[in-house]
Amino acid sequence: MSTDPLSSSSASSDPLTDHAYDGIQEYDNPLPGWWKWFFVISIIFSVFYWVFFHFGASGRTMFDLLSADEAALAQKQYGTLGTLAQDRATLVRFMKDNDWVSYGKSIYRTNCQSCHGPDGGGLVGLNLCDSKWKNVKHIEDIMKVINNGANNNAMPAWKQRFSDPRDVIMVSAYVATLLGTKPANPKSDDVSRIEIASWDADIAELPADAISPKSDKAADKPAGKAADKK
Repeated sequence: MSTDPLSSSSASSDPLTDHAYDGIQEYDNPLPGWWKWFFVISIIFSVFYWVFFHFGASGRTMFDLLSADEAALAQKQYGTLGTLAQDRATLVRFMKDNDWVSYGKSIYRTNCQSCHGPDGGGLVGLNLCDSKWKNVKHIEDIMKVINNGANNNAMPAWKQRFSDPRDVIMVSAYVATLLGTKPANPKSDDVSRIEIASWDADIAELPADAISPKSDKAADKPAGKAADKK
């Protein structure tokens, strides 16, 4: 009895191609017509897709949709905070609220860690954990650098990039808490920078009631956080 599969009755009834590779032949099984037409239609559809998203009205691209989603998320997170002043008192107030610092950390992880590292130790950008700062003399200067950029756009301006101006305050509050922490791989350089051991001097200049949580502002928590969590 033959053990050659090609000699079996079931195999011999199927057509073979007219070529062989190293003595191996293959059955002639062309793609079904519906699959070929689906492929052709997908190519035609891609032309209209390309025109629609790249030459149509604004707001159609993935980036536009992402920006809209980020804006909606910010509104949900910020709840009833209202407009916040980008000043020292506001920054310090949110810096002392762990829930909002955590939210600022999420903004940092999304936008800043590619240059400054996941823990602020510095990669392409400067180390944000040591006592040497550039373009920052006081704690509120962090917001100015984030808003306007620095060093001929080596640090880009984020004022127009964030979907909500309050993002600047929250990410600045998180960055301020990095001072004195110990990153896994701290970057060191010889650039002349300003020595700032802590923010205590800046905080001491503020009246106590200016940095305490307020019922209609800092007391509101990011969405998903318990309002009484400390």
